[in-house]
Amino acid sequence: MAETILVVNGGSSSIKFELFEIDHGDALKRVLRGQIEGIGTHPRLIVKDANGAVAIDQTWSIDEVGELHDALDKLVIFLLDFVGELPIAIGHRVVHGGPDFVEPTVVTPELVKRLEHFIPLAPLHQPNNLEPIRFVMTRHPHLLQVACFDTAFHRGHPEVADRYAIPENLYVEGVRRYGFHGLSYEYIAQRLRDVAPDIADGRVVIAHLGNGASMCALSAGKSIDSSMGFTALDGLPMGTRPGQLDPGIVLYLLSEKGMGGKEIEHLLYHDCGLKGLSGISNDVRDLLTSTDPKAKLALDYLAYHIATVAGMFTAALGGIDALVFTAGIGENAPAVRQAVANRLSWFGLELCENANAKNEIRISREGSRVSCFVIPTDEELMIARHTLRILQRQAGGVIEEKQA
Repeated sequence: MAETILVVNGGSSSIKFELFEIDHGDALKRVLRGQIEGIGTHPRLIVKDANGAVAIDQTWSIDEVGELHDALDKLVIFLLDFVGELPIAIGHRVVHGGPDFVEPTVVTPELVKRLEHFIPLAPLHQPNNLEPIRFVMTRHPHLLQVACFDTAFHRGHPEVADRYAIPENLYVEGVRRYGFHGLSYEYIAQRLRDVAPDIADGRVVIAHLGNGASMCALSAGKSIDSSMGFTALDGLPMGTRPGQLDPGIVLYLLSEKGMGGKEIEHLLYHDCGLKGLSGISNDVRDLLTSTDPKAKLALDYLAYHIATVAGMFTAALGGIDALVFTAGIGENAPAVRQAVANRLSWFGLELCENANAKNEIRISREGSRVSCFVIPTDEELMIARHTLRILQRQAGGVIEEKQA
């Protein structure tokens, strides 16, 4: 088998991974996609091949896979048994890169220490992103590891979009608007050059709608603003996170409700958003099939805020040429897209009902002043591309990578 790159996305109770083959030195071919889920409860490895067929479906006891490091051991065993060898490099998704990391970076012990400082800013993600990195550094120190940051794509924001109206010393310390889902937005910006080359260098608003959700304003393929800010709590309502929130509410919870920092953190990350509004579920699929009025309220609230952020970003861009939906909800929920479009008809967005229902790539009507697209994201491929480029640099020459 050709040399491979492994992409890892560590979560609190799961590890998602994909394996890419390096073909003729400069092209990437996805060969495996899988995850170890239910770590500590019902551990299970599911792996699919490049055609989507299940290659492995294996379960273990909690005693065998009770912690993340146990699951990583199992992943190494799987790769050695099924592929025959370990990859030559591993690319990791790291949610928060802080103010200094503006591009993918080779992992070192010093880098890990610096990234640990951002754990309070991304408590759901950062610790679990770093755990696989530490594991590989300890068990397989010879392997090249590359950290790819969700914040990096947004680091070129103009200062007016980057700052809060707070004293300078806090900004210098790093209290600023970072933006997240950057790997997804970077992929969509590149994909637009194939899907809609006439739009790619224009004014584009992207809605990354999943359990975590945000939006990004693109000008000529560059991020100029993002709905998420200092942490991944800001902006749009999400599955369990509130999105935009008056900071006075946090003060109220502290002073009037007697809640501590950890209690408030748990509330904001786990009990708010669509789950909190509906009292039913954080899953849009459940809300779409429910007859409960609170489910409708949650969906209306989501569409309302997507539309208002789109309007805000249209002002920031000085106009809009296209709206792009991506990620789980964005790619698979025609009703949500239609509800957003209904609120944006004022700027000339009209959807083709049939194309929208079929999740086609272009879903706007012929003649719509604003184009609308559904483009599946691929953060893992983006990470693999970045890892490959660093491999090539270290090999002494950068080869222009073909599109995968």
